[in-house]
Amino acid sequence: MAVERSPAPGSGADQDEPRRDEPRRDEHDHRRGEHDHLVLRSPEQFKALGHPMRHRMVNVLRQRPATLRQLADVLGMSKGTIGYHVRVLREAGLVRLAETRQVRGGTEQYFALVSRSFKVHEDAAVGPEFLINAALGEMLPARPGRPSHTALRHLWLTDAEAHALEARLRAMTAEPAPTDPAHREPYGLLVSLFHADVPSLPPDDDGH
Repeated sequence: MAVERSPAPGSGADQDEPRRDEPRRDEHDHRRGEHDHLVLRSPEQFKALGHPMRHRMVNVLRQRPATLRQLADVLGMSKGTIGYHVRVLREAGLVRLAETRQVRGGTEQYFALVSRSFKVHEDAAVGPEFLINAALGEMLPARPGRPSHTALRHLWLTDAEAHALEARLRAMTAEPAPTDPAHREPYGLLVSLFHADVPSLPPDDDGH
């Protein structure tokens, strides 16, 4: 799930009858540009994203809008269970009804994320641990021949150097990445620069 920690800058089914052969957009849902970010701040949002199934559902919907049936098939859950989790995500303001299509025998509702990416507000009750736990929940065991790299390093930096590194990391994570899953496999990238609790030894009396 693409989430970034950022500084401050009923069932829900629609009952209106759509016109035949014409997708109908949900006029009650707010649209965002593909490059906009939804800033996460409320406890309801973090509670909704904290559930493993809803976490996986958000990752699936990041690829494209989908129906309850499509989500149930790819996630291996019943349509009723998927409907409940979609309702929780909608009530938290994370998922919207994108459109309703007329199909043989009735209508199909397509659900989408309200934004392609989320950012955690700096004043939110959760901190970087929310992102770390999200990454751990997605992380598959390493397999021979598959690209994988995890490392923890400690750097001694001046304030200017730390800010410069932060800027480079922000630029790297903001680079557009392929989202078409047709001929690709999903990989996660967790980037964190943090002030570490590492005691610093004073110079040795001998000057070493």
